[in-house]
Amino acid sequence: MKLVILDRDGTINVDSDEFIKTPDEWMPLPGALEAIARLNHAGWHVAVASNQSGLGRGLFDVASLNAIHAKMHKSLGTLGGRIDAVFYCPHSPDEGCACRKPLPGLFEQIGERFGVDLKTVPAVGDTPRDLQAGAAVGCQPHLVLTGKAEALRGKPLPPGTYPADTVVHQDLAAFADWLIARAPAPRPT
Repeated sequence: MKLVILDRDGTINVDSDEFIKTPDEWMPLPGALEAIARLNHAGWHVAVASNQSGLGRGLFDVASLNAIHAKMHKSLGTLGGRIDAVFYCPHSPDEGCACRKPLPGLFEQIGERFGVDLKTVPAVGDTPRDLQAGAAVGCQPHLVLTGKAEALRGKPLPPGTYPADTVVHQDLAAFADWLIARAPAPRPT
């Protein structure tokens, strides 16, 4: 199975220091949904791994989060794309859970659900914790220069912050182009 694990806020949609609390606040980044649809059309399954500490902080409830994800799924559906599963950590930073990135709990759950060895799976995000969580279970780290990483455009990555083998892309569309271009050609029948 060809699987990609994406962060949500700052990778797929516009991020906010005030948290994305309602469907009206959820706005896709330019080209991000089209990139996911292109990945799907090239045979890739997509899972999302997202810290949603706004739940643990009491800023929004599960019904609101489900409504946000329903908007994301519907928006993708209009483009012929899909996200196969959304995994999220509902805990606040001080709860000491194993699923809050940079810990690998969400990635372990995804590996179990899909029955895949994560060592062949690209993990895409806009923060060090996104990539550290994926790298902890062997995922291939890919940084997109959107969201919190937008300030890194045109600059080298800070040493010791990101996994050593991190591949950098301008945005999710550039990552999709890169990944699709490296996919093996279909075998002749």
